[in-house]
Amino acid sequence: MKALLIISQKGFQDQEYNPIKDVLEKAHIEVETAAPEKSECIGKFGGKVMPEHAIDSVTIFNYDIIIVIGGPSALSLGNLPEFNHVIKTAWENQQKIGAICIAPMLLAQAGLLVDKKATVFPAPEAIEAFKRFKAHYVKELVVRDGNMITGNGPEAAESFGKEVVKMLKE
Repeated sequence: MKALLIISQKGFQDQEYNPIKDVLEKAHIEVETAAPEKSECIGKFGGKVMPEHAIDSVTIFNYDIIIVIGGPSALSLGNLPEFNHVIKTAWENQQKIGAICIAPMLLAQAGLLVDKKATVFPAPEAIEAFKRFKAHYVKELVVRDGNMITGNGPEAAESFGKEVVKMLKE
């Protein structure tokens, strides 16, 4: 099994990326990372990651799940046509998708959470976006609805990773 973690170039949430990656790898799930550019990414807390792929070169069918990591600059991914293409194509092909922290807001904006239960970092603008895009906000650490899994922030990272493993092994 193989997972793709998508992060922003600067300001991704290290405290989500690292625990999720660790949980997946301990479960023998291969993990690759994509970012807007295939160059070093710097996390909110200074963590450094060299992604294997630029988002525009990702072949989604190589992965069992696509996961979007949050952080202060995560919403900037929504401005990238290549990011929106990746998540929409994955969704249209019934692939599993995950997002944590503020990143579920990107899924809502892309129309992937219509009539779906999901969680998000409880910032007022995120909850408002959920309402505007017809997602059903659930105040939980991790929420799974069909092929979609969402987490509400760094404190949910390990539980989120474990739920992803469970989803992939079903």
